[in-house]
Amino acid sequence: MTEQRFDIAVVGGGMVGAAVALALDGRGFSVVLLEAREPQMQWQASTHDLRVSAITRASQHLLERLDAWPAMVADRVTPYQAMQVWDNGGFGEIRFDAADIAEPDLGHIIENRVIVRALWQSLQRSGVDIRTPARVTNLHTGDDGASLVLGSGETLPVGLVVGADGARSQVRELAGIASRSEPYDQHAVVATVSAEMGNRCTAWQRFMRTGPLALLPMQSDLFSIVWSTSPEEAARLRDLPLTEFNHALSEASEWRLGQLSLLGERAVFPLRLQHAEQYVLPGLALIGDAAHVIHPLAGQGVNLGFLDAGALVDALVAARERGLAPGTLRGLRRYERARRGHNTATQLAMDAFKHVFGSRSPLVGAMRNLGLGVAGSVGPLRRQFERVALGRGIELPSLSRPLY
Repeated sequence: MTEQRFDIAVVGGGMVGAAVALALDGRGFSVVLLEAREPQMQWQASTHDLRVSAITRASQHLLERLDAWPAMVADRVTPYQAMQVWDNGGFGEIRFDAADIAEPDLGHIIENRVIVRALWQSLQRSGVDIRTPARVTNLHTGDDGASLVLGSGETLPVGLVVGADGARSQVRELAGIASRSEPYDQHAVVATVSAEMGNRCTAWQRFMRTGPLALLPMQSDLFSIVWSTSPEEAARLRDLPLTEFNHALSEASEWRLGQLSLLGERAVFPLRLQHAEQYVLPGLALIGDAAHVIHPLAGQGVNLGFLDAGALVDALVAARERGLAPGTLRGLRRYERARRGHNTATQLAMDAFKHVFGSRSPLVGAMRNLGLGVAGSVGPLRRQFERVALGRGIELPSLSRPLY
């Protein structure tokens, strides 16, 4: 019996892994997807995922091309038309509005589980060979391809391994790729809350000395919050009695939306900056959080991952047209060149925001407030920020461009 050999094995079936597997299948590659556990596909409509993403227009285009967007819209997505950003204890404030650039919205807030379910529904209609539960225990890569050793004992020969298995990537570790990792002195409190005054189709973000508070709109009067603060304060907020937590959160938002009230659970997770020293080796490519992790300040993490997926697909299609095998390093370098610089710049920008807005220096505070005020009053500068929020301003992969 001839052993089956796939062109590409994607390790990790989260948002980015599922997307790249679908996209590669759609480009005619034979693809196997390996995932440690099947994702949740059913839940009560009254519940909400604690993890959400701010999906840019570029990511929306990719999800539309993968036939996942209609299922997400039928499920639960929340467009937002504006973003209000202000500084703690100062006059600096800026409002971004989709109307400034003649767009219907600045993006959509979507629960991660909604994105994953829609992508997996598309996967189940595709030609991708889905294997779950599947665990990679060893990995061999080279110019002539790669092989994976699975927990079942099976050896799987492939042309290319795509590591999409998250920040603690087993693929990255097995390949011996080092990563620069810097923990922030912050943890994030995440929760779903209701707002007395509704969410006004607006994403709100207040910068405080201990970290930013982001309120991401969900449905008419709900928000998903990401409250970044010190580890000790995050633990205290998680454990506060309900009424005390509601008061602390409403006060942190300066009561701009009236009383904020917790719905369901609270969770805390640590924040860190991480970047792999290499994205590619012969027979191997890293994408998404396996390659880079940024501060959740602007909700850009998964959008960067979707851009990685699109750039990798473009690079592999271009390599095939030149007669190169999927794992050929020469072809994979095109992907690394396309994405490493942009990911690095985004990491540096988010890191700078974190440090500038967290500074206790009166001089830095004055400059920060002045900068926000200027950015808010200068139309062209504000509109440029709005275009960036949509996922524009860079050369986009073909999957991320408008359909027409």
